[in-house]
Amino acid sequence: MKNMLTKTRVCAGLAGCRRRMFHIATITAIVLTGMGTTVSAQKPNLPNLESFGTTLVMQLSAGHFSDAESHFDERMQSALPQGKLAAVWASLLGKAGAFHRIVHTEVGNQQGLRMATVQCEFEHASLDVEIVVNAQGQVSGLFFAPAAAPQVGQPDSWTAPSYANQQGFHERDVIVADGQWKLPGTLTLPNGQGPFAAVVLVHGSGPEDQDETLGLNKPFKDLAWGLASQNIAVLRYVKRTKRYGAQFSSGAVYTVKDETTADADAAVALLATLPEIDHHHVYVLGHSLGGMLAPRIAAEDSQVAGLIIAAGTARPLQQVIVEQLKYIANLHGDATQDSKKQIASAERAEAKIDDPALTPDSQIDVLGEPIPASYFLDLRAYHPAQVASKLKIPILVLQGGRDYQVTNLDYDLWKAALGSDPRATFRFYPALTHLFMTVASSGPASPSDYAVPGHVSMQVIQDITQWVNGEGVAK
Repeated sequence: MKNMLTKTRVCAGLAGCRRRMFHIATITAIVLTGMGTTVSAQKPNLPNLESFGTTLVMQLSAGHFSDAESHFDERMQSALPQGKLAAVWASLLGKAGAFHRIVHTEVGNQQGLRMATVQCEFEHASLDVEIVVNAQGQVSGLFFAPAAAPQVGQPDSWTAPSYANQQGFHERDVIVADGQWKLPGTLTLPNGQGPFAAVVLVHGSGPEDQDETLGLNKPFKDLAWGLASQNIAVLRYVKRTKRYGAQFSSGAVYTVKDETTADADAAVALLATLPEIDHHHVYVLGHSLGGMLAPRIAAEDSQVAGLIIAAGTARPLQQVIVEQLKYIANLHGDATQDSKKQIASAERAEAKIDDPALTPDSQIDVLGEPIPASYFLDLRAYHPAQVASKLKIPILVLQGGRDYQVTNLDYDLWKAALGSDPRATFRFYPALTHLFMTVASSGPASPSDYAVPGHVSMQVIQDITQWVNGEGVAK
């Protein structure tokens, strides 16, 4: 069974719930409470996990919140006092649309935690409802996350993009390691004689798998197969907040280094040890949050030969949260009362994040989730575009015109900071989404764009290939 637990635990911190808040990849991973309970020997009266998980979801969908809350342990009751579960569910429906059905339920035991994962179909998205059950048969963790990729024995609807030449490359498993953190990954290598230039893929927000899977779409797998078909090696790996989600307990103090940048550095270091790789041409491609952090990764790692900033946020995250909520709230008319309350809550969180008196050990309520202030304090002094302007390496900035999450405002900030640098290259794609895919819609960009199966645009693959082959200076 795929490690499902690891896609979440960090929403006690920003890394696990950020996708819900920013919509930087779609709706998302909401961690409602901590999961630090270790399961002891099973007791005879423990519930059947499959039926228990299904029943709990049906109670939520029917609005029987008191029935669902009756299964909570003390920590859950504290994290979700009466009325809050109903508000969380309403918020979820506001983004995912109406609940349609349960697709299937899986059960498993991960890192000492028993859990049921109930895949559900909503109007605009497929989500996994993950329910952790403690040794007493009580709910000790509840998560909502983008539906995981199909498991062994289930059909995988992803198909290779037309530009992938599967006879031109091969893949092998690798481990990206930073101290105690060991992340499974895949190195996609062109066939033939090396050494090859290589690209490390750095995820967007949330607990991502190595393909950055979103519904039926796998943008990182598209990039890996497309670039390897053009004789460029690609390394992708499971994000730490997915593989080790349970270790990011409620109340933990951590930063983006723990979430993202340390593992990106470890991935670059791994490539530098491989004889098949040209150590002088190792590039970092950061998507969304990864794009925002790419300049920081390069500033701290001299082995990075260049950056590809793909839909990278250039503004403070708290500002982006408010902007995105406002966009979604008014997408189909006037904002609802629930949407207005969400926006007001996000604005209060923004004010606290910007408060000069903020301390690292405090928690900030961001749309109902406790986020460690350490995360925001770490980012407060980081200005992505300014850091990028001081780098002495080539940078390629990519932006989709149909991206409502990271917008032209961010793209313009990158251009303002880097536009006069001859090492900087910019590519704007009017019809592409945040995932750099096209959708057959003439309406405004919306979360429903991500429900459309697609592939990273061939033009993006070609532009990256040209840039890498030109050592980052091709215009």
